Amino acid sequence: MEPFISGQRWISNTESELGLGLIIDVSFNRVTVLYLASGERRIYARDNAPLTRVIFSVGDTIESVDEEKLHVTQLLENNGLITYVGKNSEGTETALEEVELNHRIQFNKPQDRLFIGQIDPNQWFSLRYETWQRLQQHQQSPVKGLLGSRASLIPHQLFIAHESANRIAPRIMLADEVGLGKTIEAGLILHYRLINGLSQRVLIIVPESLLHQWLVEMLRRFNLRFSLFDEARCLGELGDDGMDADNLMELPQTPTSNGNPFVNEQLVLCSQQFFARFPARQKQALQAGWDMVIVDEAHHLEWSEQAASPEYLFVEQLAMATPSLILLTATPEQLGKESHFARLRLLDPDRFYSFPAFLEEEKQFEPVADAAKSLLADKPLDDDDAKLLATLLKDDHVGSLLGNLNDPEKSASAREALIKVLLDHHGTGRILFRNSRQTVQGFPERERYGYALGGQENSLDLQHDPRYLWLVEKLTASASALRDQKALLICKQPQTAIDLEVALRTRAGIASAVFHEGMSIIERDRAAAYFADQESAARLLICSEIGSEGRNFQFVHHLILWDLPTNPDLLQQRIGRLDRIGQQHVIQIHIPYLENTAQAVLFRWYDEGMNAFKINCSAARPVADLLHDDLADLLRQPNDAEIDILVAKTKSLGKDIEAQLHNGRDQLLELNSYRKEPAEQLVAQIKGYEKEGSLWPYMETLFECYGVDTEFHSVDCYIIRPSDHLRIAHFPGLDEDGMTVTISRSSALAREDMQFLTWEHPMVIAAMDLVLSSETGNAVVSVVKHRNLRPGQFLLECLFIVECSAPAGLQIGRFLPHTPIRILVDQHQQDLTDVIGHQELPDTGKAFDKHKIAAFLNSQRAPLGKLLGNAEELARNKMQQLAADANTLMLESMSAEIKRMVRLKDVNPSIRAEEIEQLKDLAILAHESIQAAQLRLDAVRFVIAS
Repeated sequence: MEPFISGQRWISNTESELGLGLIIDVSFNRVTVLYLASGERRIYARDNAPLTRVIFSVGDTIESVDEEKLHVTQLLENNGLITYVGKNSEGTETALEEVELNHRIQFNKPQDRLFIGQIDPNQWFSLRYETWQRLQQHQQSPVKGLLGSRASLIPHQLFIAHESANRIAPRIMLADEVGLGKTIEAGLILHYRLINGLSQRVLIIVPESLLHQWLVEMLRRFNLRFSLFDEARCLGELGDDGMDADNLMELPQTPTSNGNPFVNEQLVLCSQQFFARFPARQKQALQAGWDMVIVDEAHHLEWSEQAASPEYLFVEQLAMATPSLILLTATPEQLGKESHFARLRLLDPDRFYSFPAFLEEEKQFEPVADAAKSLLADKPLDDDDAKLLATLLKDDHVGSLLGNLNDPEKSASAREALIKVLLDHHGTGRILFRNSRQTVQGFPERERYGYALGGQENSLDLQHDPRYLWLVEKLTASASALRDQKALLICKQPQTAIDLEVALRTRAGIASAVFHEGMSIIERDRAAAYFADQESAARLLICSEIGSEGRNFQFVHHLILWDLPTNPDLLQQRIGRLDRIGQQHVIQIHIPYLENTAQAVLFRWYDEGMNAFKINCSAARPVADLLHDDLADLLRQPNDAEIDILVAKTKSLGKDIEAQLHNGRDQLLELNSYRKEPAEQLVAQIKGYEKEGSLWPYMETLFECYGVDTEFHSVDCYIIRPSDHLRIAHFPGLDEDGMTVTISRSSALAREDMQFLTWEHPMVIAAMDLVLSSETGNAVVSVVKHRNLRPGQFLLECLFIVECSAPAGLQIGRFLPHTPIRILVDQHQQDLTDVIGHQELPDTGKAFDKHKIAAFLNSQRAPLGKLLGNAEELARNKMQQLAADANTLMLESMSAEIKRMVRLKDVNPSIRAEEIEQLKDLAILAHESIQAAQLRLDAVRFVIAS
């Protein structure tokens, strides 16, 4: 090592962020360095100080403490100290002693770090290279944004997310039947847009009873941390400890919020009731500005042509001010046409401006639906149908397709092509997604057990109520199916739920959890979590009616209906808490009822008339509306003969209405909501990513680089902890006590205590950013052995990055992501990139004298600079080809979409003119961005052959 002399400038190899160091004292075995830029002082042992001497070369540009730049033309040495001679910015020759160098000089460029000997271990270069490759792969993946959810890969959910999230500004209604996962679909869309940078500010509005469920689901399934806003939070954001909430004109103004608490968070979750109770907060929410608004249970927003509720009017204002809107609602059959229209006008008021016009348009669309039915049913088309299709699709040049329908060899492909054209013509197909159990498979079977009990109801003293005695027996009898099983019990009234829990606990010694609207949201969530814990003593969760909407208890397969509602939709909502996609067991529904009571009437009506306990009856609601008075009379005064008549009427009406609904099914809409082939392709692509098995080896290498300990837990599961040698103060996303992670989707679904690592997990994203935004591995020296290299030969392996800056909405990464270009040149400027791959040059581990290597590299700046210039020229040629290919791909993709949208606008009014104009603008901007791509040297490895 070069001797230390006071006044010399050295830099720390381990703490380069300290800036340029100044030797201020040299003793027998110690050296003291002052880092003026950071105000730090370090004392090192002279023999192994982690320091590198800083000596600039002729041709370099340096800076003085006065920030005056000097182009170096000569170096003068005197007693171990350097004086630099050169020309300043005015062209005047001047001298600068090294002690006068700017203390804040940073050596973060790869070549600078290499020349001064600030080199990293070889595996860090490989990690950096792999990180760029993985990032490029992810940017161009067709399933980017869909990989990171902790959810089963259910085709129809993935299809809806992919189909809608890609749009410039999705405005859609999710109206799947209960149990098909509308919340998951909304979460997938949101996650996709956040990962792809298409949305930043999001507001979710839900019923108060579902607040914490949404909060937990977004965090648990999608790693999205929403801020829960209520009046207390709003006051807290504004620094107010209490005030008249109705007089918000006097809100304290803060520099960050300007009196608006909603602008301080990007992801906000609120209840509909909160905005109803504090109307002045509505104005602030409107002023805050959002990229996307999501409204759950949107059918609760009341509207008619004569009047609209305040809640509806508020969402209408949000919809007008927000580019993207997602409504989660009941199916149109449940809503009724007027209520369904009310939701559609929120999404597209220009098109859905009049309810009568909407009804007329539906009639006009009937021929399209009829033609589609024949095609979907694989029936031959008669002359009238063929003429109808030819007329409907006259601008789509389908004559040859119609002619091929009768050709046995061409019929199938022609039929499929015609269906695709009809799908594009579909009126509400772009904004409404509705899947039914008829089209989506995977639901469990249901078994019902009715228990006719004698005696009288006794709500004042449950111990004398026959249903209570039945319940205790079922929960305790050794032969009972409910013994040692968790079960969900739903009743109408909150007081019944409270009394049941108390009686079971105090009289029967049976632990249960209770869940009702009188509890705070946090109390409800704690009760649900206590019940869900497999280790807890609670075998029963007792819910009032509030438990039958929105909540998901599919880990349970026993449902006890303490009483029955008169509304069949509400009954299906109750059963739907368990009967969901992903349920692994047969659902067992237990219905205790008292003989000769209204409950006995309801049991027979649902069971014999509708078979409602076994299946979801789509005709149930219209049947109930038609027989409302008959049922009401029987509930007041039960009569067996009259019940028989009611059951017979129900069966007959149900059969007729089911037939009408089946004949009137909008099969095009169902097909548009779930296209099996592309949906299964998405599933296959995601599974392919996961089966590749590259994530954990990559993360293990990254953890080792930064000092994170890893320990095997079980198959595909690991424990990670920060070690005593952690390179940074805090590894992103890692708790001080460590955490257990899994890379297996099935393990993640079974073990919620584990973090599910994917390429889209926040920890993985932050860790990759940590590598690429720091100097990790950007300057490396390696000793290698290769059959084509002579001992003593040296090479430069350079990693250049093609950078294409563009607004996030362009998703330019689909065409030209940040792309690594590897160049390998030898000392004679020969290009060996295609001859010797990176994997063929592993480090031998052979030790070398770092100080001698640093001195050699510093002395060879000029020739190495030429090699770098040569490598850059080679990389630039490759970049030009990459940019040309990317531009061609972009133009083909966007031109095809623009032409398709222009053609369809003539027949499908849901396609807006501004969408097409935006696409054109985006294509122009994408072209300009690709043409302006830049090349940057990201890392360099000096390779010595042995």
